[in-house]
Amino acid sequence: MENRPQPQKGILEIAPYVPGRSTAHGASRVIKLSANESPLGASPKAIEAVKAAAEKLDIYPEGSSRQLRETLGEVHSIDAERIIVGAGSDEVLHLLAQTYIGDGDEAVMSQYGFMVYPIVTRAAGGTPIIAAETDYRADVDALLAAVTDRTKIVFLANPNNPTGTYLDAGALDRLHAGLPSHVVLVIDSAYAEYVTAEDYGVGISLVERAENVVMVRTFSKMGLAAARVGWLYGPEHVVDAVNRIRGPFNVSVPGQVAATAAARDTVFTKALRDHNARWRDWLTDKLASNRLRVLPSQGNFILVLFPDTPGQTASDANAALLAQGLVVREMGGYGIDNGLRISIGTQDAMEAVAECLNAFMEDK
Repeated sequence: MENRPQPQKGILEIAPYVPGRSTAHGASRVIKLSANESPLGASPKAIEAVKAAAEKLDIYPEGSSRQLRETLGEVHSIDAERIIVGAGSDEVLHLLAQTYIGDGDEAVMSQYGFMVYPIVTRAAGGTPIIAAETDYRADVDALLAAVTDRTKIVFLANPNNPTGTYLDAGALDRLHAGLPSHVVLVIDSAYAEYVTAEDYGVGISLVERAENVVMVRTFSKMGLAAARVGWLYGPEHVVDAVNRIRGPFNVSVPGQVAATAAARDTVFTKALRDHNARWRDWLTDKLASNRLRVLPSQGNFILVLFPDTPGQTASDANAALLAQGLVVREMGGYGIDNGLRISIGTQDAMEAVAECLNAFMEDK
């Protein structure tokens, strides 16, 4: 064992990320509702942009994703020079961890936060510190209490995956106000395009007035999951530091042009948000009962909590769904053994899920 290459300390302690399944063996049809993908596909303008880019596959992409950064700056009224684009928000999170976390450092995250946070922390040599949530919602006081002299980053998904819960703008301000100035607050707003809550704060205003806050976004939930494009908005000194380790051609030409077109297609983005709000609320109403709890969600998914009664568990319900080709996400990897996360899909998909689960519960 000692006579072969050894990974760095902490690497073998990482539990590999396991994507949601996409198959249902034996089912005549398969409807994938396990990965929070767009129920309406991609923006038609993004598709056309990718088709046009097929004639330029021999050319390296522009190294800084300049056109996309300028478009994001225009659409969101922010400074394009303070934007970094990555191969999905996952790469951006890795870059942040590599830049600010080292051996012996810590990163704080909430109990049911995104599974990538502990991965990037350990990969950088740091230790994940988990702050308990209160009723499946990030707890500001618990997060602040977990901060020590070794803390370098606080990761917060807002809204959170997989719970769908969020902190309002006031709570975000309180969290930031309680952090030491050397700690980077990473606000992961991956589901911002789907939020309908009026008191939600996406994070831009905090970035504008603070030196230790960054906002991270993604195009994956907006119909471009295959393109792998995410981005960061942060202070100039953070952007400068992260850009020093970012690969020069980290986002492909198809990814850049697709995201640029999608960012400008605000009509499509609104259609996605409206469809999601309608069927997220509809499915929540159909499933919520005295036996099933559906957490209030601001994402493009819902988390359904099942009883631990034999025959009525989340595992039993998942088997019933799979038998009908309805593929959702089991939550054991997040420590929520009684939960199923269901992405919001088409009308037909939502009606099929409601019919299946209601029949499942009635039969027990």
